[in-house]
Amino acid sequence: MLSIDASAIVIFAIVVVLVPVLGNVFFKPARMKDPPQLRRDDETLDAFHHGRVRVLQKKKGYRFSVDAPLLADFLRTRESDEILEIGAGSGIISLLLGARPFRRVTALEIQPELADLARRNVALNGLESRIEVVEADFRTYEPGRTFDLVFSNPPWIRKSSGFLSRSAEKSAAKHELHGGIEEVMDRTAAWLAPGGRASFVYPEKRRADFARAADARGFFVIRFRHVLPRAGEPPNLFLVELGLVAGEGSGPASERADPEIMPPLVLFGPDGKYTAAAEAVFSGS
Repeated sequence: MLSIDASAIVIFAIVVVLVPVLGNVFFKPARMKDPPQLRRDDETLDAFHHGRVRVLQKKKGYRFSVDAPLLADFLRTRESDEILEIGAGSGIISLLLGARPFRRVTALEIQPELADLARRNVALNGLESRIEVVEADFRTYEPGRTFDLVFSNPPWIRKSSGFLSRSAEKSAAKHELHGGIEEVMDRTAAWLAPGGRASFVYPEKRRADFARAADARGFFVIRFRHVLPRAGEPPNLFLVELGLVAGEGSGPASERADPEIMPPLVLFGPDGKYTAAAEAVFSGS
């Protein structure tokens, strides 16, 4: 089984504290001049990776946080990869992959306005031939094929807990209103090609739920990383790359391979500024 005791914490993740706060207060992208015909009055145009990636975002609706670029940095792609993203939002993670090797990304987004925003972001970055945004509910989506890599930065707040935002867009992006961990793992298992990989970012407090769901579907851990807000503090997010056991009766998922344990990523130094490692992630270095 996927271990969820203290020893597995070292193996199992990447994490950040106060995701919404970090995203809104500390993670400040550069602003750019408006692109013709693409930006709406209620949107901002931001620059990432030293201006190589341009992103339109809602001023008052959903805006991505640090977990998105963290997952983008964590992903490993291959030139032949057919990739599926579950819950694209503004399309930021797929956009940040634009300079990486892959054949094509299919980016699913259930919210119509965000799907439209993601399409405009794809066009803004000239990636129409490599990234396709599909407006669809992942729970009922039928691609008719499998994928080499599936990834997601999914909503993580349980449907029955927390307080919903006044913004329906924000609520759907953060709360499991359209499917939770169980559904995400079900569909991922169905869509992975033989030898495929799946990568996720989740808060540490959902690690046990994630481990149970992954183990029940025959996933095994390929790679883990923790993210710590500061050195010596506990992680609040985990990044994980999974593989899927082929065939039935092949034994516990955790026995399939020895996972790669990546060094923890520490976000802030004693001076309150991003560490060099964190800066490298956010700048795409």
